[in-house]
Amino acid sequence: MSLRDNQLDTLQVGEKSVDYYRISDLPGIEHLPYSLKVLVENLVRRIDGVNVTEDQVNRLLQWDPEAQPCHEIEFGPSRVMMQDFTGVPCVVDLATMRDAVAKLGGNPEVINPQVEADMVIDHSVQIDEYGVVDAVARNMDREYERNGERYRFLRWGQQAFENFRVVPPGTGIIHQVNIEYLAKVVMTKAGDRGRDLVYLDSCVGTDSHTTMVNGLGILGWGVGGIEAEAAMLGQPISMLVPRVVGFKLIGSMPEGVTATDVVLTITQMLREHGVVGKFVEFYGDGLASVPLANRATIGNMSPEFGSTCGIFPIDQVTLDYLRLTGRSEEQIALVEAYAKANRLWGDTHSPDYVEPEYSEYMELDLNTVVPSIAGPKRPQDRISLNEAKAGFEKALPDYETTSTNQNPVPVSTSFRGDFEITNGDVAIASITSCTNTSNPSVMIAAGLLARAAREHGLKPKPWVKTSLAPGSQVVADYLKKSGLQEDLDALGYELVGFGCTTCIGNSGPLLPEISAAVNDNDLTMVSVLSGNRNFEGRISPDVKMNYLASPPLVIAYAIAGTLDFDFETQPLGTDSTTGSDVFLRDIWPSNEKVAEVVSESVTREMFVHDYADVFKGDERWRSLDVPEGDRFSWDPNSTYVRRQIFFDDMSAEPQPVEDVHGARVLALLGDSVTTDHISPAGAFPASSPAGIYLQERGIEPQGFNSYGSRRGNHEIMVRGTFGNIRLRNQLFASVGEEVRPGGFTYDFVSDKPSTIFDASLDYRKADIPLVVLAGSEYGTGSSRDWAAKGTVMLGVRAVIARSFERIHRSNLIGMGVLPLQFPEGQSVESLGLDGTETFDFLGIEALNSGVTPETVHVVAARPDTYGKPAKVTEFDAKVRIDTPGEAEYYRNGGILQYVLRRLMQ
Repeated sequence: MSLRDNQLDTLQVGEKSVDYYRISDLPGIEHLPYSLKVLVENLVRRIDGVNVTEDQVNRLLQWDPEAQPCHEIEFGPSRVMMQDFTGVPCVVDLATMRDAVAKLGGNPEVINPQVEADMVIDHSVQIDEYGVVDAVARNMDREYERNGERYRFLRWGQQAFENFRVVPPGTGIIHQVNIEYLAKVVMTKAGDRGRDLVYLDSCVGTDSHTTMVNGLGILGWGVGGIEAEAAMLGQPISMLVPRVVGFKLIGSMPEGVTATDVVLTITQMLREHGVVGKFVEFYGDGLASVPLANRATIGNMSPEFGSTCGIFPIDQVTLDYLRLTGRSEEQIALVEAYAKANRLWGDTHSPDYVEPEYSEYMELDLNTVVPSIAGPKRPQDRISLNEAKAGFEKALPDYETTSTNQNPVPVSTSFRGDFEITNGDVAIASITSCTNTSNPSVMIAAGLLARAAREHGLKPKPWVKTSLAPGSQVVADYLKKSGLQEDLDALGYELVGFGCTTCIGNSGPLLPEISAAVNDNDLTMVSVLSGNRNFEGRISPDVKMNYLASPPLVIAYAIAGTLDFDFETQPLGTDSTTGSDVFLRDIWPSNEKVAEVVSESVTREMFVHDYADVFKGDERWRSLDVPEGDRFSWDPNSTYVRRQIFFDDMSAEPQPVEDVHGARVLALLGDSVTTDHISPAGAFPASSPAGIYLQERGIEPQGFNSYGSRRGNHEIMVRGTFGNIRLRNQLFASVGEEVRPGGFTYDFVSDKPSTIFDASLDYRKADIPLVVLAGSEYGTGSSRDWAAKGTVMLGVRAVIARSFERIHRSNLIGMGVLPLQFPEGQSVESLGLDGTETFDFLGIEALNSGVTPETVHVVAARPDTYGKPAKVTEFDAKVRIDTPGEAEYYRNGGILQYVLRRLMQ
């Protein structure tokens, strides 16, 4: 009898019997980390002798905590989650794959999700209207005006594809909807023995912060859209069994500290420790005192740690949250029974509990956490609040230029009156993002702070754009029930929508008078947001410095109006009645008061009511004119949704891979280049290649929308690749030109500066392949498939970096781009490269014989030009194709081509 058959067992849950795969008695299981036990169950259940073998299970059970990752397994997620920015191109690709199958003589309906796939439309609402009572309705009207074509396409996909559901706009943020409703923890399907089969919930998502679901004990992480499409089509995710970092939480949060402060502290600690490509697992006696909302807030920030996941085990806290959020008592009983039967129960006081063994150990005493913010451009750059003013002053000169006006600039507006603005002023103070708006404690704290500020007569400064965009409608319910929404309204924090908004770059325009003053005087304005991302150029084109903070601190900074502020020594203002100074400490709510209001205001009934008919949508959604048919009728004039070109010349069998000769450098970049730098999500100027493209098709700048909303159109996205306004291509310095921010490069074909897109056209005409050179942490940030798709469409064949972030590295392979790593301790600088060289990459062809080379030989030849002598530099670059599965994808020209060929067979 096979291992899979041997472990199939029956579990009694109340009066019902169900089948499940028993892992509790497998040798070695008791000492494995919780996350690896989840992988064991995933493999045992899916043993087929081909993709998943008993040997894979046995190697996992024999996991050596000290070893470096070397054993490959095939992880099969139970679900796929998508948001609309990344999900629309997924559906475009699926629709295009149906066309490709038909062209190759196959049945188009083989292209269909094989696992549950849910899309939550949450990234398209923009804050056009704010500070008015009907801002939500106005912003949703604008959302449908801008995105109606995309939404009709998604409605088509909903009826054309099986196992595909869409949560309509205005419901909430994908990750909050996931933990509050979609996630099951333990899933059920019809079994082969006359009983239901139950198994662990797991998921991958097209958003980095899919890891929020880790707070529920569900293993899941963000992947690029191309990996998600493959997973939807039944392709397992190839991975190496990772090292697991055990992170022990002890103590409790002191007075005045929020979950946001805890997560910023953990983010800083784990980034400094180094957890890229690793699992992080939280454990210890202290877990029982960590609320589920706090666990979700911590798990959400895993991409900011750099880890694959940040997971918590299933325990009583999990069950309590499932009950609060409206799950049935039958489901809760199933989760408890299953977790206990399979050694997945995380209660350290349980009689059969065994503390797991970990590869590395870390610990945080929550009593030591202090109020904090993070910025001005990375989530891991935590600053204690009492050092925030000094930190800001130190960073400010890096953002100022010779054009920066150092004097206050007068501004006159009809909406907010007359005032003066200067460098360091807060232009945006937004309560936004899944990270914090999922957490009642910080949202209630914000409301209580607003109430106290209102009682003292304090208000935000008139130049601050204030907004409140919760992650679900339940937040609006409990803010209303507690009466705190009235206090938030009084401070300009009216609801503006239910979606990602500011955190994804949909902060909307500043008042035109403010925007003009900022740009005419080159002012350094600041945003403060309760989000998880503050990368350069992400939040607003008018804002240079961005800081993450808890929701109550967001309001505090709105009242202060500037980052050049010390909350300890400077008053926020004077009491409108007594005239006495009012400090932050005077209006900050106590932990006890916050807990009291949360207990009184957040109820199970709210979740049950708000999710009762979650897929139905409002009248706007239901009245959309939906196309019919199993294949989509593409509109050649559409500027939102176009048939993808990746499969146009695809043959039934893959062509051999080839070495690369004579490649030119398209971009020479530094450290911490994010996927926002590579493929921005926000607004774009009329003078950009994407802006010119739209204007040539009759679209005026006010109708541009954003890069994110146009991800279904490859023509827009390739023109926006490397188009971030804060990108700095050091190639200019190498040829004696001034480095200019934005999507520019030096074109060696025309021998002059150019946009990156226009230069790529010249290289394509001359049949010259391209390469990108970069520093450490290349591809940090969002799981943005267009950062890889756009790269390959520009003609880039390889990227050489000092190190890669996990998701972007796999996405590059998934698009047929070779990720290479400089030799240990080496870099562009140490090797004396400057980007004027031509590059040969030798040894790639070994992949054709089924061998993945550890290195390829790189020959970089610099000509005698630009005032430098000729030079040849040779080195062996590490090939970052980490698994045999990834090698198959690369040989096929990409993961989608690989999957399509397999489905055709």
